[in-house]
Amino acid sequence: MKSLTVSRLLPAPPERVFALLTDLDGAPGRIRGIKRIEKLVPGPVRVGTRWKETRVMLGREATETMEVTALEPGRRMEVGAQSCGMRYRTVFEVAREGAGTRVSVTFSGEPVTLVAKLMAPLSGLMMGPVRKCVEADLADIEKAAAAG
Repeated sequence: MKSLTVSRLLPAPPERVFALLTDLDGAPGRIRGIKRIEKLVPGPVRVGTRWKETRVMLGREATETMEVTALEPGRRMEVGAQSCGMRYRTVFEVAREGAGTRVSVTFSGEPVTLVAKLMAPLSGLMMGPVRKCVEADLADIEKAAAAG
């Protein structure tokens, strides 16, 4: 599967934006696409934090188990998941740009089972809906960041 990157300039300091990105408890009320989050590891977000995230994708609810696999507080967070024979990776990067913050989200998937590898040529069809989902999430983060 190819990767995609979506970037957006938000009118808030990096600290605020990163705090919003890592606030799992508040995510369902802030990001329209997220219906529920069930934390599987208590405490603040750190490497090893796991949660079940339920979203609406392509008109259907889907629940995936996510895990923080790398974290540079205030700068970068990497989240991994595995589903339907694919290993997914999402990297969130936050950097000051002018008076605001540039957020870049890179999503990629790697087939790990034989069936997923055989279906890999069709995986490009999913990139459009994934891009729309990431863009909508960033728009919701921007709204929350602007609200202070």
